[in-house]
Amino acid sequence: MSIYDEPKIDCHNHLFDPVRFPYLADTVYAPSGQEVATLEQFKRVLDAYGVQHALLVQPTSGYRADNRLLLNALAHDSQRFKGVAVVDHAIGIDALAALKAQGVVGIAFNPALEGVSVLDDAAPLFGRLAELHLFAQIQVQGDQLMDLLWLIDSTSPRLLIDHCGRPDVRKGLAQPGFQALLQLADSGRACVKISGMQKYASINHLDEQAGDYVRALLEAFGPEGCIWGSDWPFIREQARVDYGPLLKLAERLMPDPAVRRQVMWETPRRLFGFSG
Repeated sequence: MSIYDEPKIDCHNHLFDPVRFPYLADTVYAPSGQEVATLEQFKRVLDAYGVQHALLVQPTSGYRADNRLLLNALAHDSQRFKGVAVVDHAIGIDALAALKAQGVVGIAFNPALEGVSVLDDAAPLFGRLAELHLFAQIQVQGDQLMDLLWLIDSTSPRLLIDHCGRPDVRKGLAQPGFQALLQLADSGRACVKISGMQKYASINHLDEQAGDYVRALLEAFGPEGCIWGSDWPFIREQARVDYGPLLKLAERLMPDPAVRRQVMWETPRRLFGFSG
């Protein structure tokens, strides 16, 4: 059985539909052309590769805290999709609970794009996330995680770390940010996404440049603390990225079928409540 036949959940992807859901006028980036990615298109991709479920991530680009497209997708098929939203930090607990009732399992924060200062006032929101058992999903790069440990250590929501922490491949496993990520495994409240390798490694050398980081994360967190995501539709990339080769990359990086099943099926089912 190849990875195409195994059960899978894609835990990092985005939707962009500017015709039906126009972008914010002041968006930091407006995906266009082949980056436009509707729900209908994504469902065809999932069906083609035998992916049963997806965790839809509200993008900073285009929409930020305008979650209408995300919520529309969750309402369209609540069994197949769960969501991670973006919100204003002042959002109240009742509004967060309403998002949760619609299939949102976490809130995304993107200091990799917006800088670590975007989380300066996030501690009260992290407290509300913990109260509702929602995840705080954080995308960092390089050593940014070091500047957020105060927030992580002083609050208690469950954590999702995007894209292997986006290490600097020139600095090796010992770089402080990646070591801090590995140490989060001991907290018992963090999960890391084996995703977005093309964001920190060359698309033509993903095995060589990303492999050691993925293996270190799998060793530290175990398959029970790792999930997989494609990052479809691959916006702002400098070279072509395709869904099928990323699945084959996952197969090479996780050659044990039991590990793949845990990371790509059992763990996300447990964390996010997918069924069947």
